Amino acid sequence: MSTQGAPPSPGPRRPRAAVLRYESHDSAPRVVAKGYGAIADTLIRTAREHGVHVHESPELVELLMRVDMDAEIPPALYLVVAELLAWLYQLDAGAAPAAAKIILPDTLNPGGQQP
Repeated sequence: MSTQGAPPSPGPRRPRAAVLRYESHDSAPRVVAKGYGAIADTLIRTAREHGVHVHESPELVELLMRVDMDAEIPPALYLVVAELLAWLYQLDAGAAPAAAKIILPDTLNPGGQQP
């Protein structure tokens, strides 16, 4: 089996990040940036420098990495991302715990492990 032309594997320890944007005129959140390694580190550092909340959920990031750039998230992720956005709004209002626990539906998480 040839791997020529295949994208490099991100590896289990290589950082990864996905950035979502949602505005009131959007029908669903969009993936507006994503990357592995140094790109992921830059995305996370830049977000923190600008006061943007960073939520760590490797399982959710893995699913978001499969979404095309500037594409809306798939309907299967609506509930998960809505829970995350609700937590962020509560956090901004000072009414949420410092960490959110996001539970992926079994259909998105066949291994059954939760964050």
